[in-house]
Amino acid sequence: MPFANFKVPAGTLTAEQKEQLVTRTTDLYAEIYGDRARANTMVLVEEVADGGWGIGGDVLTIAKLQAG
Repeated sequence: MPFANFKVPAGTLTAEQKEQLVTRTTDLYAEIYGDRARANTMVLVEEVADGGWGIGGDVLTIAKLQAG
């Protein structure tokens, strides 16, 4: 079963944007593995609380992301 997990800052995507991530990711897996993969493709969009993640030892917040 193809599986994709997107972790995004909480409150930064609309319901429509989340749906687009799910749909387009499923389409991509089906393009690569064949349409038989479509029914078994799982896409998980997880919202991470502000300040609950980081890169390279730097805790990221929405304010930091918007600033630069």
